[in-house]
Amino acid sequence: MTGLEVRAEAERATEPPTVYTRIKLIYTVAGPVSHKAMEDAVRLSEEKYCGVAAMLKSTAAITAEIRYEAAPVQDAKK
Repeated sequence: MTGLEVRAEAERATEPPTVYTRIKLIYTVAGPVSHKAMEDAVRLSEEKYCGVAAMLKSTAAITAEIRYEAAPVQDAKK
């Protein structure tokens, strides 16, 4: 991997309290990288390591999308 950009798109409630109701995280990866490695990293960040996501998921639907700017490396077979 030679680069990573994370962008968020979100919607908020129209009535107070105007909490976030939907959040989409878009990961753009540059350079060769295993799709499985990126999927695992995103999943772990959402489920285990991100305290912000843990707080927001009670009011917001959080989704993720991974975009690749180069062909992935072959995943190793187990």
